[in-house]
Amino acid sequence: MENLTNCNEGLQPAVCRACLFATGAAPGRSPSREWCALGDPEAQPRGLGGLDARDPAPQALTPGGGGGGGEVWLLSGAAPGPWTDGHPAAEAMPVAGLLPLFGSPAGGGLGGGLGGGLGGGGGRKGSGPAAFRLTEKFVLLLVFSAFITLCFGAIFFLPDSSKLLSGVLFHSSPALQPAADHKPGPGARAEDAAEGRARRREEGAPEDPAADREDPLARIRENHERALREAKETLQKLPEEIQRDILREKEKVAQDQLRDRAPFRRLPPVDFVPPIGLENREPADAAVREKRAKIKEMMEHAWNSYKRYAWGLNELKPITKEGHSSSLFGTIKGATIVDALDTLFIMGMESEFQEAKSWIAENLDFNVNAEISVFEVNIRFVGGLLSAYYLSGEEIFRKKAVELGIKLLPAFHTPSGIPWALLNIKSGIGRNWPWASGGSSILAEFGTLHLEFMHLSHLSGNPIFAEKVMNIRKVLNKLEKPEGLYPNYLNPSSGQWGQHHVSIGGLGDSFYEYLLKAWLMSEKTDLEAKKMYFDAVQAIETHLIRKSSGGLTYIAEWKGGLLEHKMGHLTCFAGGMFALGADGAPEGRAQHYLELGAEIARTCHESYNRTFMKLGPEAFRFDGGVEAIATRQNEKYYILRPEVVETYMYMWRLTHDPKYRKWAWEAVEALESHCRVNGGYSGLRDVYFTHEKYDNVQQSFFLAETLKYLYLIFSDDDLLPLEHWIFNTEAHLLPILPTAQKEVEVKVK
Repeated sequence: MENLTNCNEGLQPAVCRACLFATGAAPGRSPSREWCALGDPEAQPRGLGGLDARDPAPQALTPGGGGGGGEVWLLSGAAPGPWTDGHPAAEAMPVAGLLPLFGSPAGGGLGGGLGGGLGGGGGRKGSGPAAFRLTEKFVLLLVFSAFITLCFGAIFFLPDSSKLLSGVLFHSSPALQPAADHKPGPGARAEDAAEGRARRREEGAPEDPAADREDPLARIRENHERALREAKETLQKLPEEIQRDILREKEKVAQDQLRDRAPFRRLPPVDFVPPIGLENREPADAAVREKRAKIKEMMEHAWNSYKRYAWGLNELKPITKEGHSSSLFGTIKGATIVDALDTLFIMGMESEFQEAKSWIAENLDFNVNAEISVFEVNIRFVGGLLSAYYLSGEEIFRKKAVELGIKLLPAFHTPSGIPWALLNIKSGIGRNWPWASGGSSILAEFGTLHLEFMHLSHLSGNPIFAEKVMNIRKVLNKLEKPEGLYPNYLNPSSGQWGQHHVSIGGLGDSFYEYLLKAWLMSEKTDLEAKKMYFDAVQAIETHLIRKSSGGLTYIAEWKGGLLEHKMGHLTCFAGGMFALGADGAPEGRAQHYLELGAEIARTCHESYNRTFMKLGPEAFRFDGGVEAIATRQNEKYYILRPEVVETYMYMWRLTHDPKYRKWAWEAVEALESHCRVNGGYSGLRDVYFTHEKYDNVQQSFFLAETLKYLYLIFSDDDLLPLEHWIFNTEAHLLPILPTAQKEVEVKVK
């Protein structure tokens, strides 16, 4: 202990053990006092190693447990004694001020050496007050491991990881940097670089593959640097300046809204001509007539239950017999009323249609301070109002449809023109779903506005709606598609794809549907839409469509080049889509697409037939030895979805194969047996379970889509013939537009 006694005259400076070994001595190992001399103020100039009066110095401690040295010592607290440069010495620093971070095996691991010395070799590891217990060591190790995992996980699972890694982990040489003439500057649009490359190709300029590879990375860097600059500038501003900027931004949004609304102060008068194909004759076959009457009775039960228990609210809770409102509609009310309008009209429920019209005229209000889903409000409210107008000619429906369309226009105020998913319809402020690939917009949402917005321009006499949706196409056509596929995510600020996930079900589905129907609605004159549709279908066939060992054709999901062999209930609409587009297919492919539609219809029927309830799950899989069966609990529910009977309807109309009416009636029987309750119709939590577990929601689309498609399956083909009508993705009816232009003359005063 002689060394320690002598060393107490002055504490040694905060020098790591590696430094002491360099001089040939270390605490607890050298028999000499050389290391203590380093602590002598006379031998050690002030400031050695960065120490001054404020720097702590380690306390001399007995080496642990029989030479258990080898630690790196950290300090806390103030350094007393002569290290305070002449100030009065403070009390000795507590032992807890020294934390040995790494201990040798002889010292018992972390803190072992220190604990051994203080504990007198009593056998307890880390018994000293500064020591780390075993649990603390484990926690530190766990935190460190989690941090490393998070860092590498963030890198490898970001979209386009290979490009990102090449720039983050491996610095590119100057030769590979993008050329200065096409590097986007602050505020530049993402498509500018692509336009520059296209111009160079057209002019015959030589290609620069390295620049093409680095352009996306350069855009990422530029966007990142610009965001950092903006953040720094904001932080340097005074609160008053920030407040002024916020007010200025609000004024800009308000001015944009006024600019959008200016042309709509008065709607032009319209001469309405009765629509084609509303001859609702009774089927000649008595059995078919009886089944159709049953489906109408189902509609009456669903409507009357809603009217009795939830009138004026968005949807119905049929078990508890009360209203249900989804956040998708904000505080807009009456979703079921608007969604059911055209079904009521088609089924001849005239008194119910008139009471719905009266409620809309008196109560449907869009002047609410609430955030809504642009997609859902468009397909249900705008689509429902347009359909009701085209069927009935009632001016209130046209007026309300255009009014709501105007309120949706601020969603397009983004750098690329790709609309936000969510919009506060009072303030005009938009945003995207926080879970959607770094703030991206969703393909099925911004791609499912085209039909309704084209009709809004037609009925309002203003082209702004059509311009907005045609710009979406322009952005899409500039982008490179991975393997010809459209990813589900597109960033509205950069105009670039997000994660390369592709689905024909949720997040992607109705985008493809609207490409086909845009072509059909234009009386087959929109050749751009036709090309986009058939190019996409070809890529889907190549990369997504597979056949199971049992012979079932299904559409998988594509995630960064890897297939997930899962098919959603939403994907089942594709059977009808393939069949509907068969007539315009490339030469020799029409029969192929009709057969492909039939194969998808069979697969989706099997997903129904293999459940106890005879109703299909939300998603079903083709792996692990199962086919067309849901294997996860969160995929076993059924929420009155229409996609399977939608495909049955198209297949029946296009082939008249009696099996589609048979399968449709099986669905009717299952709905009556398992979903019908005293207060309406409810979804099910598990279609494989032997007893019903209800979700207690009667979805508005059950009245808009499911019951309408079933009714049309058991009706004659001259009721709403497909040559004259297009169904939007909520089954709302829109006429073929050129035909409508001949019949409805818009007179602008």
